[in-house]
Amino acid sequence: MGEALPDPRRRIMSPAAAETPVYSIVIPLFNEEAALPILLHRLEMLLERLDGPAEVILVDDGSRDTTGIVAAGRARTDPRFRCIRLSRNFGHQVAITAGMDAARGSATVVMDADLQDPPEVVLELARKWREGYEVVYAQRSGREGENWLKKGTAALFYRTLARVAEIDIPMDVGDFRLVDRKALDAFRAMPERDRFVRGMFGWMGFRQAVVPFRRMPRAAGVTKYPWRRMLRLASDGIVGFSDAPLRAVLWLGFAISAAAFGFGLFAIGAALAGSVVPGWASLAVLLSFLSGVNLTMTGVVGLYVGRIHNEVKQRPLYVVSEAVGTDSAAAAMPAERARAVR
Repeated sequence: MGEALPDPRRRIMSPAAAETPVYSIVIPLFNEEAALPILLHRLEMLLERLDGPAEVILVDDGSRDTTGIVAAGRARTDPRFRCIRLSRNFGHQVAITAGMDAARGSATVVMDADLQDPPEVVLELARKWREGYEVVYAQRSGREGENWLKKGTAALFYRTLARVAEIDIPMDVGDFRLVDRKALDAFRAMPERDRFVRGMFGWMGFRQAVVPFRRMPRAAGVTKYPWRRMLRLASDGIVGFSDAPLRAVLWLGFAISAAAFGFGLFAIGAALAGSVVPGWASLAVLLSFLSGVNLTMTGVVGLYVGRIHNEVKQRPLYVVSEAVGTDSAAAAMPAERARAVR
């Protein structure tokens, strides 16, 4: 990875479009003022080594520190950088979507700002793209700087998702990936609100390849993904791409109802033996049975209604408060998705 790549797709670079980027690098930011200077330096070195012109799209997801100011300042002084500032914190997956909506390159790379995703791996992703793959994802072969609990729960999530998902979602793969313009256009046309980006790319298919890498410790600052957000992301992935939770709740309800039936038989036997107070047995059996049925129906209907409610509101995925290095129209929700949610 010590030398620049040869230009894999000169055919897309006409003299009239010399400034059109080949690569768009999308980076969501949330309170990353400690890591941002290191990130910008590493990105500058990466841009010098890429085989074609590139743009970096910094998406400030409602940061409360100086992250947005620094990102916007870089976009004003360096034409290779663009900054999209969202009006509030919409979440990591939506921030990724906002950056990909604004991407102009023939290939778009998504990576995190904490440098756990090394920018130099982008060169390897680009080599795979040159070979004709339309989605190239970076797969974690190791996770340095993380405790056993984080590694264990991550392994459990990926393996559970692989077993229950109705599509092929690669294991140990996050959002660090390169996607071709064809795959990006398909992604931009997908309207759902509860977004699980890695699952959406797995669902759409296309020719996919893997580049293994070792995930590094965070360069600076602290993680912005607490357990609450990780559990929400995990639930979006499992519920959005599998009906296993629905079936699990259904069978749980059946099990409770069966237990209530068994308890009813016991209560009848106890009543015949004269060892119970009259009246309590029938009441206990009835309440247990109805609780099982209620759990079944509430779980099934609740999961469906919750997601349907989120979709039918038809609110935009995000709101852009400032766009530096681009115009607000270019950073807005694409027309394909807007039509899909009407």
